Amino acid sequence: MIEQYVWDLQEVDETQVAFVGGKGAHLGGLSRIEGIRVPTGFCVTTDAFRRIMAEAPSIDDRLDQLSRLNPDDREAIRTLSAQIRRTIEGIAIPDDLAAAITHALARLGEQAACAVRSSATAEDLPTASFAGQQDTYLNVVGPAAILQHVSRCWASLFTERAVTYRQRNGIDHRTVHMAVVVQQMVFPHAAGILFTADPVTGNRKVATVDAGFGLGEALVSGLVNPDVFTVRHGEVAAKAIAAKKHAVHALPAGGTQEMAIDSQRQEQPTLTDAQVVRLVQLGRRIEAHFGSPQDIEWCLVDDGFQIVQSRPITTLFPIPETGDQENHVYVSVGHGQMMTDPMRPLGLSMWQLTAMVPMHEAGGRLFVDVTRRLASPASRAGLLDVMGKGDPLIRDALETVLAHDDFVPSLPDAGPGGPPAGRTSASIETDPAIVTELIERSQVSVAALERDIRSKTGPALFDYLLEAFEEHKRVLGDPLNLQAIMAGMEATWWLNDKLQEWLGEKNAADTLTLSAPDNITSEMGLALLDVADVIRPQPEVVAFLQGVEDEGFLDELTKLAGGTEARDAIESYLDRYGMRCVGEIDITRPRWRERPTTLVPVILDNVRIFEPGAAERRFEEGRQKAEKKEQDVLSRLRALPDGAQKADEAKRMIDRVRTFIGYREYPKYGIVSRYFVYKQALLAEAERLVQANVLPEKEDIFYLTFQEFHHVVRSNQVDDQLIQQRKDAFRSYHALTPPRVLTSDGEAVTGAYRRDDVPTGALIGLPVSAGTVEGRARVILDMAEADLEAGDILVTTFTDPSWSPLFVGIAGLVTEVGGLMTHGAVIAREYGLPAVVGVEQATRLIPDGQRIRVHGTDGYVEILP
Repeated sequence: MIEQYVWDLQEVDETQVAFVGGKGAHLGGLSRIEGIRVPTGFCVTTDAFRRIMAEAPSIDDRLDQLSRLNPDDREAIRTLSAQIRRTIEGIAIPDDLAAAITHALARLGEQAACAVRSSATAEDLPTASFAGQQDTYLNVVGPAAILQHVSRCWASLFTERAVTYRQRNGIDHRTVHMAVVVQQMVFPHAAGILFTADPVTGNRKVATVDAGFGLGEALVSGLVNPDVFTVRHGEVAAKAIAAKKHAVHALPAGGTQEMAIDSQRQEQPTLTDAQVVRLVQLGRRIEAHFGSPQDIEWCLVDDGFQIVQSRPITTLFPIPETGDQENHVYVSVGHGQMMTDPMRPLGLSMWQLTAMVPMHEAGGRLFVDVTRRLASPASRAGLLDVMGKGDPLIRDALETVLAHDDFVPSLPDAGPGGPPAGRTSASIETDPAIVTELIERSQVSVAALERDIRSKTGPALFDYLLEAFEEHKRVLGDPLNLQAIMAGMEATWWLNDKLQEWLGEKNAADTLTLSAPDNITSEMGLALLDVADVIRPQPEVVAFLQGVEDEGFLDELTKLAGGTEARDAIESYLDRYGMRCVGEIDITRPRWRERPTTLVPVILDNVRIFEPGAAERRFEEGRQKAEKKEQDVLSRLRALPDGAQKADEAKRMIDRVRTFIGYREYPKYGIVSRYFVYKQALLAEAERLVQANVLPEKEDIFYLTFQEFHHVVRSNQVDDQLIQQRKDAFRSYHALTPPRVLTSDGEAVTGAYRRDDVPTGALIGLPVSAGTVEGRARVILDMAEADLEAGDILVTTFTDPSWSPLFVGIAGLVTEVGGLMTHGAVIAREYGLPAVVGVEQATRLIPDGQRIRVHGTDGYVEILP
């Protein structure tokens, strides 16, 4: 029985997490690396833990109760988890199990001082570290004390913090088991933590060492500020030596104690530069063994380093795989598409297959490699100009990377790189018929797709879709399409630049674009006001909708007075806009047609807030404001020197912007329309696989790439383990914040505004829609949970077109992500909402309900007293 309950560390490696937990498995793996010293010890396996849990059947009921609790119900979690811990600690360790532990202890020396350390099966994992969630006990002496602390480690699986962490990460308490590591205690001169990648910037070429005197507990507990050393290219590049007034030392009889450090030693470096470099070399060896950057706990004993723990750094954003050793600079696609959430594999691969440029995946997000454009001075200037107009933070981040010595190679101007993205050399006439023609082309293409795809199933469907993707790209890449998009954007930039130069007026184009024709996204918001007009006079329908939870509610409406008209109005809306949803660039996201309950809160808000006919009035008011602004601008220009010429030029650009700026939104509508057709066909194929018992659930296909799904259809075989791994990875990606710019060294570069023209304490962003407004901030992260009153200011992470129905009822907009020409900005201008986008951490820095002032002309937000 000894082998079942106790394994020597030398017998263990990182493949045995299920038996010895994450910490034990990593320590076993560490002990096998040449040149790495690990304190000797053994593991009390998870078999022992399961045996103890079986001794107390009452724990089962409490685990059931625990799993039903909300992670935010801290009081209930605290009470229940304390009961479970007391129960576990009260269980007498069976004689044979106690004998196995004491027998292993005898090999270390019965009275040897030991560290007794929790090692759960869900800790030190690539996607969740669980750092500090369970307990460790240092300098434990004697068999009785060791056994007592083993029980405490088992119980620490149910500390309040560990329980909450698991619930927030969606981990079932019953699937996690506890092993315990017992190691010979080391008494170090110094100890600390080594990160083999910079934990702040993510740079994999930079290592940082935190060091303090005595045991590492002083650092981990925050008792002292550590010395911090930064190592780059095998040399100490920077160091900050702290005044270390205290240290934790082991006591002869057991336990630890905080002690004061002699004043003459307090500001001495804990390590020499040579020791720091040697430690980082060991860290690189450990990193190579485990295959990812590591967070390593170390001790310095007699001028030799001993490693007491190594775990993956789970907070680093992954780097796109390239297969080469060249330097690369990546720009986030999500920041441009207003969707920075992670995407599932099918969504990623579908976007890659239909995109106009190659895209690279990392952390569930997509990036474009701009290295070659940055390398050539000619294409660099154009790229920075386009990026800066869209998102100044991306431009600043790229300039920061360019300032790094020789990171981006310099190519001659004639080198590869091509013209900057989005630019077209040929101009087009200011003719509304061009927009009409482009919309008709898109509608014809989508109709052909819907017709032709109906007869395709099995492998033939995938062959057809590959052809459809080429048509998809042909429509998007149509030179006339690109020229129409750029015509509206360039006319906007021209008006803003020239009218500020000539009249001293900022962002004049914002008013001139109000109620521009042919804007499918702004029409979508106004159309939902028309739906509310149908429902408002029907009290039974309004009351019914207030309690709707089931997606089949549309069929139920016909049983109510006025319900048939209400259903027809909603169905008509879904026929035109039902392919849209939040995060719509990810094909796996549920569309409004699939989940119409998403729209119900917005419809009810419109019923409550607005009077009948609001849509038509809003559009007409905007059109009149734009017309009045045009007359005002032209009149003032004519009064200037060369005024007639200036007015004529401005009039041409005003006509141009009103002709083309609305069309800016249509290509995305066309893409999403096609995506919904693709999705319906793929889900029908998945349903056939479910019926054939190949797939357990049809939505499992979301965790396969398009190519992998194609293979499953051909082979009628699916890798269930791969799908589970992808689900776990997708869940973990939600904890990562995607950077605007990412380098192949792993450095996440955020960029800065570098402005000094805003009040102290104001939150800086990008001005995208002119005007100033005060109101109550409503911080909303999920459109389905919106609860808005007239005059509220929407504060959120990002807004893609699906948020537009909310825009009709708010007074202003603040987002964390966005640019001058992203969808939220365009629609804010259409509706005349003062808006500031690209406000870093706005949803964290602005409390829900706080009164704020949005300066949409100058690009900042004030938090009011």
